[in-house]
Amino acid sequence: MKTEFIDLSETQKNLVVEIDSAVVDAEIEKIARDYSKAARIPGFRPGKVPAKVVRQRFRDQILHDVVHGLIPRAVDEALRDKGIEPVDTPDIKDVVVEEGQPLKFTATFETVPPIDPGDYSMLTLRRLENTVEESAVDDALNGLRQRSARYEPVEDRTVEMADSVQLDLERTATGPDGQEQTDRHDSVTVELGAPANPPGFDDALLGMNVGDQKAFDVNYPADYPISELAGTTVKYDATIKAIRKRVLPELDDEFAKDLGEFENLEALRARVRSDLEHQMAHENERELRGDLVRQLAARVTVDVPATLLDREIDRRVEEFVRRLIEQQVDPMKTNIDWEEFREKQREAAAEAVKSALLLDEVSRREHITASDAEVDEEIARYAERTGRTPAAVRARLEKEGGLGRVYAGVRRERTVEFLLSRATRI
Repeated sequence: MKTEFIDLSETQKNLVVEIDSAVVDAEIEKIARDYSKAARIPGFRPGKVPAKVVRQRFRDQILHDVVHGLIPRAVDEALRDKGIEPVDTPDIKDVVVEEGQPLKFTATFETVPPIDPGDYSMLTLRRLENTVEESAVDDALNGLRQRSARYEPVEDRTVEMADSVQLDLERTATGPDGQEQTDRHDSVTVELGAPANPPGFDDALLGMNVGDQKAFDVNYPADYPISELAGTTVKYDATIKAIRKRVLPELDDEFAKDLGEFENLEALRARVRSDLEHQMAHENERELRGDLVRQLAARVTVDVPATLLDREIDRRVEEFVRRLIEQQVDPMKTNIDWEEFREKQREAAAEAVKSALLLDEVSRREHITASDAEVDEEIARYAERTGRTPAAVRARLEKEGGLGRVYAGVRRERTVEFLLSRATRI
């Protein structure tokens, strides 16, 4: 077999291959024999069709099978001999195959460019303190009060912001066909100031009293997230049936006891402080890792392979779509320009790919690997978060070819920990 490697760029390569005609003819003979055993041709008994007839009748299919049998093995052998690892399956083109002639083709592929991680100790990270200010504890306690608020009926005033209002509501919208569509909801509850309320809806109810009826329009802006409502005007007719005001509990020992097994307010405050310190420690750790990743990416000065970049952009888009679906938002009904959204991910995606490539290089140099036990632990953690069994998660990963990504993720995580231990703290 003759091979020639051609450097198109630092990452783009061509492999030109010529497989000897003797090897090609031997493969044709082997495949033709298989066809002969299964061929059903009038005038010949099964399994007794002459090889010449088989080659004539099934010429194109046989050559197709020869190509698909010889090319992958030849490419794999050539890459292995050179110690080259492509980032994706090579693209095969310019295939020439004929009986009695060499099989010729070109394989185009991308490789990871040479990367020098440099001196690990030159990575500098700020020392972050897990100190929680007293004001943060107060804010957290106030948040608990807000979530524990109750509503009491009021009869001596009109609707105010933050009230909970019970009302009969009629809504009239104009459909795409120009026809008005009306729907009615009786005794619905609306909390004034809630983020989900239509724009201007709360202001229209302010100052109303029990028994009052009011008709008003709501103009939805052109960039409203729900595309069916964006740029439209909807008519509302509301009748107030009840008003309830929001009452916050006193921040005292009784409040602490109501929340759980706390003897007094000081015990609750101590728990809140401990939880905030734990949260801050995680946030600081995340910030340290983010800073480390950015410094790693900055050390990669070569262009990243386009295949890896596109793959990372795809992953980010898919993750964003998944979050929309979890929030019960139909991605196809948003006013998102998906091409523009993809382009906006490019810079961050390039940074992520660069840092991953450098982490992989460090792991190779330092012989950092992911053990089967560590991968099993990662799968178990994911299974617990998603409410599935580890066996089901592993089976899905194996079916989709995703187990390698788990090993890579664990290996990179261990490499990050290694670099954190080597970095200089300032």
